[in-house]
Amino acid sequence: MTENNATTVTEVVLPGKVEPAGLQVVQRTLAAPAAGQALVRVESTAVSAAETGMRRGRYVPQPPFPFVPGYDLVGIVEAVGPGVDRALLGRRVAALTKTGSWATAVLLTAADLVEVPDGIDADDAETLIVNGLTAYQMLHRTAKVESGQTVLVLGAAGGVGTILVQLARHAGARVIGTANPRHHEALRAMGVEPVDYRDPELAKRVRTLAPDGVDAVFDHLGGASIDTSYRLLNRTGTLVSYSIASKIDETGPVLPVFLKLVAKLAVWNYLPNGKHASFFNVWTGAGKPDSAKRTEFRTRIRTDLLHVFGLLRNGVLTAKIAARFPLAEAAAALEMSESSGRTAVGKIILVP
Repeated sequence: MTENNATTVTEVVLPGKVEPAGLQVVQRTLAAPAAGQALVRVESTAVSAAETGMRRGRYVPQPPFPFVPGYDLVGIVEAVGPGVDRALLGRRVAALTKTGSWATAVLLTAADLVEVPDGIDADDAETLIVNGLTAYQMLHRTAKVESGQTVLVLGAAGGVGTILVQLARHAGARVIGTANPRHHEALRAMGVEPVDYRDPELAKRVRTLAPDGVDAVFDHLGGASIDTSYRLLNRTGTLVSYSIASKIDETGPVLPVFLKLVAKLAVWNYLPNGKHASFFNVWTGAGKPDSAKRTEFRTRIRTDLLHVFGLLRNGVLTAKIAARFPLAEAAAALEMSESSGRTAVGKIILVP
């Protein structure tokens, strides 16, 4: 609701290190957009793995409590501040936010908005923002996977995993994916050769499927699996680590664990064996808000996201939505995301 150039919004607040039930649904007033800003009415946001880490204080870098979670969003531009092109008004846009999207409306820097092409549903677009960017950039900008190569995707049934396997298959790659057996049928339908992620002889199973090793491994676990993933590469393979999900349930300091992982990956690149290893972060190169690096970052994000949206519109990609929850039920959505008994494949959407 907008009155006197101010907007009353509903937000979900993470007040501290609490269980999902401790999330708070509050209302507050947003001022009118300032210079360079746009007011976006949120149509769709989602739960990502980042929120699990953030609520436990184990995300790197951890935002200070209290804050509004929400890594990305799709919405309609309802108002713009001075200096912003008024042609944006009424347009559906996507934004990568890291925090703040679990709300009915948000104020954002207009330069960070990417217009969603006509004909793409808001929820479908939402599945492709952070997950699609992460998958596309890891596959094509980091690992540079080519047709005829073989890749291993850990967590192939997850939000990033389901997009990774589709993009890899579209690129002509063979895909081996780890997942709970309940997801294997769905993965086979996507052209994936599934492996039980709990199999104590998982590495042996992958070696049976790819005796000479794989060309790329995408590892979101970041624990003991990293060493296994590296050993499963072929002579010129690339390991891309992009999370430390296996450490979320631990209680010790998380930053030293993260730094140790990054250091290990860096050291491996000095070994004279032809293999490559790196940690992927979608925010790498973002720079300060007014810097030339931020301009380059925005261009790269816009280019890659529009490309992924195009693949969705052309039917190359299919949006995988695990479930939809009203924004006020964000706690239930987060619980589902963290549940080991989760049976759905894809992204969990929040609808304001």
